[in-house]
Amino acid sequence: MQWEPITWQRLAERLADHLDARESPEGEAGWQRVGIDGAPAADTGTAADHLADALRSHGRPVLVVAADGFLRPASLRFEYGREDVDAYLGGWYDTAALWREVLGPTDPGGTGRVLPDLWDPVTDRATRSRYIELPPGAVLIVHGPLLLGHWFPFDLSVHIRLSAGALARRTEESARWTLPAFARYEAETDPASIADALVRADDPRHPAWTGIRGQAG
Repeated sequence: MQWEPITWQRLAERLADHLDARESPEGEAGWQRVGIDGAPAADTGTAADHLADALRSHGRPVLVVAADGFLRPASLRFEYGREDVDAYLGGWYDTAALWREVLGPTDPGGTGRVLPDLWDPVTDRATRSRYIELPPGAVLIVHGPLLLGHWFPFDLSVHIRLSAGALARRTEESARWTLPAFARYEAETDPASIADALVRADDPRHPAWTGIRGQAG
């Protein structure tokens, strides 16, 4: 595996160029969907924001959706305790709601009517956010942990990878119980083999990436 040093801004430009090259023909309704996967310590939100800025500079409408806005209620997340690894891997995120409210509406022939979030984990209540109508040609960016392996229909997927040591160092003490969950995710889902682009971010000031799978140069 060859790593190319890159900045977050340049990475975003390369991804935006790739999406532009694959955009639907003018006048054809459709949306592109990007998944940026990584543990909370990988700060997928910053990468998503850089990509959104790059796409907007290209004249593309963009909506960024955080997976954390689709957490299940605390009563379901903590049913087996607050630090249950199995529950974190399989029960914390409402993947059915992500399909129904975010990804399904952007399928070919969909409405483009997307719910940006559903649940506020701080208040543990529904957000009551309004639906957003995405115009044809818009790009939907979904970011957060454990996104790959659910068969989400991303047109472009990016995995931000941290070594075990970097992940441990950058994970808050209160969340270090999730480290075995991410070790299992790496071993069982192997996001590096699924993602179209792999980014190494042990030092967030000096990321590197592998390029986009199947793309020369």
